[in-house]
Amino acid sequence: MDIRTKLAILADAAKYDASCASSGANKRNSSKSGGIGSTEGMGICHSYTPDGRCVSLLKILLTNFCVFDCAYCVNRVSSNVPRARFATEEVVRLTLDFYKRNYIEGLFLSSGIIRNGDYTMEQLVEVARSLREDHAFAGYIHLKTIPDASPELLAAAGRYADRLSINVELPTEGGLKRFAPEKSQAGIRSAMGQLRWRIEEAKEARKPSSAGIATPIRKARPPRFAPAGQSTQMIVGADGANDRDILLASDRLYGDYRMRRVYYSAFSPIPDASKALPPVAPPLQREHRLYQADWLLRFYAFQVEEIAPDAASGMLDLDIDPKLAWALRHPQAFPVDLNTAPKEALLRVPGLGVRNVKRVLMARRHARLRLADLARLRAPMAKLLPFIATLDHHPRQRLDDPGALRAQLAPKPRQADLFG
Repeated sequence: MDIRTKLAILADAAKYDASCASSGANKRNSSKSGGIGSTEGMGICHSYTPDGRCVSLLKILLTNFCVFDCAYCVNRVSSNVPRARFATEEVVRLTLDFYKRNYIEGLFLSSGIIRNGDYTMEQLVEVARSLREDHAFAGYIHLKTIPDASPELLAAAGRYADRLSINVELPTEGGLKRFAPEKSQAGIRSAMGQLRWRIEEAKEARKPSSAGIATPIRKARPPRFAPAGQSTQMIVGADGANDRDILLASDRLYGDYRMRRVYYSAFSPIPDASKALPPVAPPLQREHRLYQADWLLRFYAFQVEEIAPDAASGMLDLDIDPKLAWALRHPQAFPVDLNTAPKEALLRVPGLGVRNVKRVLMARRHARLRLADLARLRAPMAKLLPFIATLDHHPRQRLDDPGALRAQLAPKPRQADLFG
């Protein structure tokens, strides 16, 4: 099979992996080392770093052969799909060739399980090792790691990759046992724990010494270990887990393993699927709402119980975002006076993001805020006005009828696409 055909098969097979991102990577450039590549610049998978840079990654599988038979996976051993496998040197050559043509700035590499976890992990690590050591490649590398691989291989992967990820697959242990019995939640969590302590140990070792020595002895800095941290991915809608279950699982992952990101991937029906799986995909809006809720957990100090309070249904509203839903359930918390409210209260206002809250706090040091000042922030005024007070604005009785306010703020229903 020629490399072009392999690329077509294995790039398509990688599309189900949502955790393709490069946020948090250290800036690195090979211009002085005589190598190739960097983690900076503007441009096949596009990701955005926290400072707004667009980073393009070659996103492929090493192989879509797999010895596992996970019911939800298109590449499971019993699936009737075209199969292909790259040699490690082919992935290295593709990465370098694509980089030299300015198509990409890094590599996202995953794989089906060939033979066993250790053998597969050896192949993934060899690609990263060759890029770094044989070709002095300084671009971004994200490796998907195999949970049951040996600790030595996980350690080697972290030395060469910027980010590592282990898919938690499904949010509940019951779902994993039902649809992926060959995988173990305990094994996945154990590997995540290993990565966490190695990442934290490497960061601690690289901190400058605080000892007051007159003439400090120069020592080689310890090597980095996955400086962009670790991430994971959950499949949404394959099992019976509701949104509350998913968010509780994510909250534990952020707390216990210091995840940089939890990605949510809406289940996509696959050929010859098990009858235990749903016949249709969940609405993509559900995936979108989970990302919004995840953002509230990470940056807005919300708790899962606040975002998804209904333990019976456990589902997020699809027609309005989770922050607006919380505000409509708690009208007593509003209006928030933008001139006096603390940061924590401002972050709860629908339509005010973290960046605009910082701007409000800075602006009110110099003058009392009016509506005209908010307009300069380019904030969604229609969503803001019912929940805030300024020198020249008060929502009056708008919060007395949350149902009517919800009807005003919810997006208007649209005619479904006849051919969609």
